[in-house]
Amino acid sequence: MILTPIDSDRLPAMLDGFTASLDGPARVLFRRIAASSAERAHGPQAVTHHGDACTVLGTLGMVLKPGPPQADFSWNGQAARRDTEAYVLLHEGAHFQLASPERRRRIDFGLGPGPETGARAVAERAATLHGLAREREEAMASLLGIFWEVELGHPALASFLDQNWLEGAPRPGAAAHFAATAAALRAGVFIDADGRPTRQLRRSPDRL
Repeated sequence: MILTPIDSDRLPAMLDGFTASLDGPARVLFRRIAASSAERAHGPQAVTHHGDACTVLGTLGMVLKPGPPQADFSWNGQAARRDTEAYVLLHEGAHFQLASPERRRRIDFGLGPGPETGARAVAERAATLHGLAREREEAMASLLGIFWEVELGHPALASFLDQNWLEGAPRPGAAAHFAATAAALRAGVFIDADGRPTRQLRRSPDRL
């Protein structure tokens, strides 16, 4: 949900301003996102995008099962619910890549309930990552999912706006947050220097 909606006539100037506030590699990466569509797909195109997302999850080693996340969980520790939007599936794929090996076997990756989780109390009890560590991983999953959308030619800018990456954009903190998150993805080899996502899965455990 967008915290502060951005009028379409203001968006180009905001994108230009955000681009100018970034340095070097971060600017290159953001330009790829900014060049994508801010309009969600509908009809046959949305069906195609959903198929693209299912294919990506399959190549990551994720099992898909029928039904929406509201039936129980987005990820039950063994399979993801497939009856949701393409960008939601790609976000779950990003979580699968970024979660520690132990948390890949936990409900909703041990992060607590996501926005679409139906059995919220159960997912909350299954959470093992909290505080700043959880927030950092959520930000990385958000941006990695968006880079997957760019790679597939999906409306990545729509997700960038929905997930509030431009909230507070006139202030330096927004650009710094984007740059730091992108750098963390690059350091983990989850994206390459051009922002193209890899199929890297995290192998390191969580720090206790």
